[in-house]
Amino acid sequence: MIQFNLLPDVKLEFIKARRTQRRVLTAAVATAAVSIGILVLLFTAVNVLQKKHLRDLNGDIQSYSNQLSEVKDLGKILTVQNQLGSLTGLHDQKPVTSRLYSFIGNLTPATATISRIEADFDAHTLVISGSADSLSTVNKFADTLKFTTYKTADEASEGNAFSNVVLSSFSSNDQGFMYQLNLNFEPAIFSSASDVTLTVPNIVSTRSETEKPNEIFQESPSGNGN
Repeated sequence: MIQFNLLPDVKLEFIKARRTQRRVLTAAVATAAVSIGILVLLFTAVNVLQKKHLRDLNGDIQSYSNQLSEVKDLGKILTVQNQLGSLTGLHDQKPVTSRLYSFIGNLTPATATISRIEADFDAHTLVISGSADSLSTVNKFADTLKFTTYKTADEASEGNAFSNVVLSSFSSNDQGFMYQLNLNFEPAIFSSASDVTLTVPNIVSTRSETEKPNEIFQESPSGNGN
């Protein structure tokens, strides 16, 4: 059977265009429907689910607040906890005073003794009193203090360990020469944050090389100074 297409070409093009238009319109409607569906879901999530979540959180907060309000002396408990939390920091700031005798033992000349040490770790000052065989020994002791340097184990800090070294008094009696040295020390040498090493200049033979360091600390000789 033979069929003949009797529609003119213009008519055929019109029919194809109408079909294409319907397909595009259908796709657009479907896309719009999907977009509207997504928008509805987002609106529901924001205005329903999120509000419910916030209400639940507020309820939990109120519940915990009520529980805390029922705790007796809560303010005192929190104060104690805060103070306990600050103890670690306070301990780290506390100077390592035990280093003092080790440092002084390595700095004191063999022919000098110490009868008293006054240390002010707030003002970073030292007052050293004692006796020596001569003024020269005392001067060497002062120079040793002036030129002693320090270095922390982490090498974060280094420099002169002592400053403003002054021979504030000097006198003599039948048992020797009495002296008093006033000086400032670098706070880092007593810091608990790091170990410290002192480098002592080769100005005088120190007692650490000749005798036991604890022998430098003696009672102050009695008698009137001249």
